Amino acid sequence: MSSLLRVQGRIGQRTLLLTTAAVPLTGWAVHAVALHKQLAATRKDPLTGLLRRDAYTARARRLLSRHGDDTVVVMVDHDDFKAVNDTFGHAAGDAVLAATAARLTAWAGPHAAVGRLGGDEFAVVLELPADRLEQRLAQLVRMLRTPVVLEDDRTVDVAASVGAATPHAVGSRDLTVLQRAADAALYDGKHSGRAIVASPAHTTVPSTNGRRAGRPGTTMWGRAA
Repeated sequence: MSSLLRVQGRIGQRTLLLTTAAVPLTGWAVHAVALHKQLAATRKDPLTGLLRRDAYTARARRLLSRHGDDTVVVMVDHDDFKAVNDTFGHAAGDAVLAATAARLTAWAGPHAAVGRLGGDEFAVVLELPADRLEQRLAQLVRMLRTPVVLEDDRTVDVAASVGAATPHAVGSRDLTVLQRAADAALYDGKHSGRAIVASPAHTTVPSTNGRRAGRPGTTMWGRAA
């Protein structure tokens, strides 16, 4: 009987030690999960849920490295976005930006890099074979022209200009070069109601961090390239 009690006592002590050791480990696991969520939140734009510039850039470069010439870089810029804020208010403008983000995400799919570069400017990088490029870009333009219905049931007519660049068309797989070309193509087709695909000539347009130099806000990003 006493032998049995001693065995049980030894097992109880070991169990107690293991349980005690597990408590801080469990606490650290909870802390690690919370820290991971905080880090993930810093990668995303709080209004739209899209990737911030740094996170978008890192993911976009991985996609370009992986898919090469089957990759497309798409730049999107709202037409007359200031008029939305002036007419409907800034809350409506935020709703339009959130709707645009949702549409871009739905169009590009879960494996794409979709980022908000600032203001009403967005960028997307995804795998897209050349034989589907024209059809898919036309689909995107239609999606972006769909009116946005606000919470108070008011309807906002929206439109966006779209420029695209592929490594094959511009002769480079460098993200900055591709964004520069796509952005220049976007401005060539501003208010045209269609997406413009960049040519090699679009890579020579001066830019700042892949955006056409002289655009509002470009001076804050650095010097023109």
